Amino acid sequence: MNSDLIARAQAGDEEAFRRLADRHQRELHVHCYRILGSIEDAEDQVQETFLAAWHGIGGFEARASVRAWLFRIATNRCLDALRAARRRPAVPVAPPPGLPEPTSSSEVFWLQPYPDVLLEELPEPAPGPEARYEAREAISLAFVSALQLLPPRQRAVLVLRDVLGFRSREVAAMLESSEDSVASALKHARANLHRRLPSPADPPPVPGSAAEQQVVERLTRAYETGDVDAVVALLTDDVVFTAPLAPGAYEGRPAAGRFLRSGGFRDGRTYRLVATRANGQPAFGVYVRDPVTGLAHASGMLVLTMAGSRIRAVTGFDNSVLPLFGLPRTLPGDG
Repeated sequence: MNSDLIARAQAGDEEAFRRLADRHQRELHVHCYRILGSIEDAEDQVQETFLAAWHGIGGFEARASVRAWLFRIATNRCLDALRAARRRPAVPVAPPPGLPEPTSSSEVFWLQPYPDVLLEELPEPAPGPEARYEAREAISLAFVSALQLLPPRQRAVLVLRDVLGFRSREVAAMLESSEDSVASALKHARANLHRRLPSPADPPPVPGSAAEQQVVERLTRAYETGDVDAVVALLTDDVVFTAPLAPGAYEGRPAAGRFLRSGGFRDGRTYRLVATRANGQPAFGVYVRDPVTGLAHASGMLVLTMAGSRIRAVTGFDNSVLPLFGLPRTLPGDG
């Protein structure tokens, strides 16, 4: 089947090429997102990949699979984008006046959450025999955030080897490098990633499970009634509140409580939360209630990282990500 489509595509049949490429579009998008941390940038590089593949299909010799060939193009497009600094400038936003000083600095200045609805469209190819990470872990915010702090080449090698499970010789061919060079990059990438990933914790509840839903409902109720103590009660002792566009993070329950009281819940502010999912994790569109009109105005997004029945991290994003999740800027009054 593939050989017939390849032959037709090489003869100039655009529909045959589309059928070859489209089956890999979603996993290529996730791949580019892992490397770039941005949905829009990932989309751009997937389109660039397909354009380059269409122009290069005549030289495709089937020494590797079409999938590996497309991943080779996509990876190098992402590396070119990083080298050319075509991505958005990493400009940290100063916290609003009145917030307490962050307890630690935040190193990731650009990152977007990835809608789970797009993950549901992923095909289910078995990862290669050398993959070290499960799909759920490898799309989590903690993992993608840690990837952004690796040098680009290390980032690409680790994703290709430890997430997708391509063999060393395949990765060397993709990057036009030697196997020794790939092995060295992978060794350093693993060490760097290990230092940046949070320490092991209780596993999160199964997505959509009763345990997860209970936490979602309790957090929603606490935000909607302005009950800061109830929010803090859901947090682990080592919880981290952070936002990729902010210059710092708040670590530990006491710091999180101070941040919530002086920031999000100041002046008796209350919210409406709209549940969604991002990066395989519970997430919410956050809306501040207007006490006069009853309308609720967008105030960004929160993504939860859970450990057992508690929340280990809360990552905030601004309003720019809401359209990615089909969420509006304003909610009507709720009576």
